[in-house]
Amino acid sequence: QVQLVESGGGLVQAGGSLRLSCKASGNIVSIGAMGWFRQYPGKDRESVARIIWSDGSTDYEDSVEGRFTISRNNAKNMVDLQMNSLKPEDTAVYFCAVRHIWRSAYEYWGQGTQVTVSS
Repeated sequence: QVQLVESGGGLVQAGGSLRLSCKASGNIVSIGAMGWFRQYPGKDRESVARIIWSDGSTDYEDSVEGRFTISRNNAKNMVDLQMNSLKPEDTAVYFCAVRHIWRSAYEYWGQGTQVTVSS
């Protein structure tokens, strides 16, 4: 089992910034990737960004490319999401997730943190 705890959500005005953090604990051996997802009311979760644990390579959903940055701290088993130039359409519940290297799908999820961007 892996436990994930997110922090850093909140309310911000459009154009502002927030930084989300996620700390992993438990059976964290052989992490393959960690990612951030978001969910709008009544919608499925969508991928926002992910980072490959071994080499730090990243990829982003098109609408956040250039505004959001995902980063990792291997020693602390943490992943952050720096969100700049926030827009009202970024308002959602954000989740971090982790998968082991032998999995293609994310297996463990945090509890979610609300991000609200006011216009």
